[in-house]
Amino acid sequence: MPDAPVIRLDEPGSFARDVFHRRHPVLIRQVLDALPYGPAERAALERLLAESTTGVLEPPGPGAPDRAEWLTWGQGLWGTRWESAPFLWAESWFYRRLLDATGFTGPGARQGVDPFGPLKAAELAGPAVDEELAALDRLPGLPEAQRRAALLSSALWGNRADLSFGLTAAPDGGRGGLLADDGALLWQWLERHPGGRVCLLADNAGRELLPDLVLADHLLAAGPAAAVDLFVKPQPWFVSDATAADVFAALARLREAPGEQAAAVGGRLWRAVGDGRLAVRTHPFLCAPLPFHDLPGDLRARLAGASLTIVKGDLNYRRLVGDRRWPPTTPFARAAGHFPSAVAALRTLKSEVVVGLDGARVAELDRGGEAWRTGGGYAVVQFRPQD
Repeated sequence: MPDAPVIRLDEPGSFARDVFHRRHPVLIRQVLDALPYGPAERAALERLLAESTTGVLEPPGPGAPDRAEWLTWGQGLWGTRWESAPFLWAESWFYRRLLDATGFTGPGARQGVDPFGPLKAAELAGPAVDEELAALDRLPGLPEAQRRAALLSSALWGNRADLSFGLTAAPDGGRGGLLADDGALLWQWLERHPGGRVCLLADNAGRELLPDLVLADHLLAAGPAAAVDLFVKPQPWFVSDATAADVFAALARLREAPGEQAAAVGGRLWRAVGDGRLAVRTHPFLCAPLPFHDLPGDLRARLAGASLTIVKGDLNYRRLVGDRRWPPTTPFARAAGHFPSAVAALRTLKSEVVVGLDGARVAELDRGGEAWRTGGGYAVVQFRPQD
């Protein structure tokens, strides 16, 4: 079991506390501006803000569809103050409660209406996305090694800022901000294990999902994978997390793009869904407030059968290594050693947890005085093979 302390909300001056006291009020305003909510929804969102900073954790009501799961996940926390909860758990429960407040969980006319849907849709619309996707027309002319590096870099830096990434943009081409780079090891592993099934745990929708899909297409078309399982959230989560509806919208956007390569990628992936080589999957645990150390048996078995699992984004990273105050030099293989398959993490740093870094580089960053762990300007590509 991990022995580093869990990150909690009750630490004065911490990033976790800042999320609840400064960032969540901004988020609630964005949600209220995105759709025309009535007095009941607006009041419920305001109550959620107040409760999550000064109140007590109340369990889901008798009519909640996921009541049994949350009662189990929250054992020992119900009836205690929000600030006493682990950061990952409390943040997850905040978003679950936000779905209640906006009417997503129903019953009623707003049942199933994604409160983040307008933000996601706006990211896929307009000529700017066409310009970004046009960059794909340059990929066929690149040597395979450069093509792989470009695809991995695009998928990585797509998480630099949720729903606001240009497909070809990365600071210094991604080199200056890359604190760990196991990309070559990732591709070597796939070369030694061709024709398997690769699992991709997606993170955000919108523009970030586009390079994820392009990466999945390359895995299928170039042969490292015979099949790809694309795992998404079963419901809207953490503002921009991808759902199945977001995948289908992104596939349609690729097919409709004016660029030759983007349209070809979209067409191939559309057909791959049809013949089962690309499977869009989900699981209730993907919205659980727990680390992947606690994977349920059915999901663990599915991932265990993969030749490689690629874990995208900050939240999935926190769940992979545990949302704990690891010394940053802790080996990635130790923190992720519980995972049931070979695993690679593509993650920009937007929260405090990080492992697998060089001690001298950490000391240099700490001396610089910037919030390098949480600002999204640094990233890691980390890989752990399967024994």
